[in-house]
Amino acid sequence: MKEFVLHSQLAADCALVGDLPLSRVLLLNDGRYPWVVLVPRRADIREIYQLNPDDRQQLLAESCLAGEVLMRSFDGEKLNIGALGNMVPQLHVHHIVRRHDDPAWPGPVWGHSPAVAYQPQQLHERLTLLRGALGTVDIA
Repeated sequence: MKEFVLHSQLAADCALVGDLPLSRVLLLNDGRYPWVVLVPRRADIREIYQLNPDDRQQLLAESCLAGEVLMRSFDGEKLNIGALGNMVPQLHVHHIVRRHDDPAWPGPVWGHSPAVAYQPQQLHERLTLLRGALGTVDIA
């Protein structure tokens, strides 16, 4: 059986939050939006339907957990969830908190403008908050 390996583009664009039972949890390095990416730790999976039924249910549960934590923690008005995969073929599910005052509102965040990286202290605070709220396993 092939081993899960995180796609290099996700590794480059994100900071590691930790692991849930199925998914690696990543924080996209764009401080303008609370933006978490769930990546099921299964090799060679591009689409949700390729997951076995138990993994699909687990992904849904983890997605709901991530969404609830994000919306509660960052006072969101809308949660955008997407599994595009046009640039990165590995299955990954974006969870983005949206607000009427965010730079891309009401349009999509993709392609709107270049990311604004977190400052080190901001990144540390955001990762600490998410790790505690999601109960992720530290894999660092």
